[in-house]
Amino acid sequence: MLRTSVIGSYPFPGWLELASQNLERFGPDDLAELQDDAVIAALHDQLAAGLDVVTDGEQTRLDFNLSFYGHLTGIDLESAPPRRFGPPAHDQRGRHQVTGPLIAPHGLGAVAEWQRLSRLISGLRPRTRGPIDITGDIPTLKASVPGPYTLSGRLLPNPELGYADRWALTEALLPLVRKELQDLVAAGCREISIDEPSMSCYAHREDPRRFVDIFNRTVESITGKARICTHLCFGNYKARAVGPRQMAPMFPAFLDFKCDEMHVEMASREFAELEIIAQIAGRMDVAVGVIDVKSYYIETPDDVARRIRRCLGHVSPERLVLAPDCGLSQTARWAARRKLANMVAGARLVRKELGADQA
Repeated sequence: MLRTSVIGSYPFPGWLELASQNLERFGPDDLAELQDDAVIAALHDQLAAGLDVVTDGEQTRLDFNLSFYGHLTGIDLESAPPRRFGPPAHDQRGRHQVTGPLIAPHGLGAVAEWQRLSRLISGLRPRTRGPIDITGDIPTLKASVPGPYTLSGRLLPNPELGYADRWALTEALLPLVRKELQDLVAAGCREISIDEPSMSCYAHREDPRRFVDIFNRTVESITGKARICTHLCFGNYKARAVGPRQMAPMFPAFLDFKCDEMHVEMASREFAELEIIAQIAGRMDVAVGVIDVKSYYIETPDDVARRIRRCLGHVSPERLVLAPDCGLSQTARWAARRKLANMVAGARLVRKELGADQA
């Protein structure tokens, strides 16, 4: 009960930021070592916090979804952002021109990420001294893949090629994402987050039932074979939202998502619409954002415990998962470390109150 988890992304170490701007100076073996070291750093922080579920921190990606476009043929990756200066906003990110059929001949890269994570966590297991002791059970490993609707948002429609609008692009990407999910399960992955934040951002202006159909067709071939999670939020580029921060437009339609765990952004919204988690928990586990990734206030364990108790007024502890509001890639690493550690400490306080802390 009160499982502690993360969404997927984690801050890059400063040296990785520098290296990513000078990749042409590295050889292939240098790059492989760099990738391993970055994932080990992200794992170190998550294991030190004591999380029940960990990821690779998406350390080998550019943002949570941008690197996926590099695995596609049929697009021009040389698009320039329409605005480069001034306060950060989504128009500072370019969109890619579609130039041919959208194909992923070698997959989308998530399987290689999963294999790297599995290998590295196994290598850390024998450690018995120092600040981290993981001689007990290895935490659950989670992979994350952006869904087809979210991926379609950075592509420019091309009616001449049959991609008339974003919906057509989504349909073209859907089988590619579905195949990646199948390959992840075949590789041994048993927990996968299919992230569709664009659905929650635009549910106010689109038919939410159409989003449900897209999501369910994406995951249909792995349903029952892995724990399927999804993440709903309102955008977090440079800690800025892009959609109206209201859950109401998504529900009750989103209750029909075929998933085992649905995550909702709450901390940054002062737990507005918290009562919605009772509806979600009637269908699946509900992961609640109890840490505000958009704020540099470091929540104390007592802060977290109070927030958990509010959630328990709507949902049983067996159905409740605890997480940050969103991925941590837009939060400084020093703050991310402290926030995660205090989230786990707050969960332990409440578990102890419930008589369920086995630590």
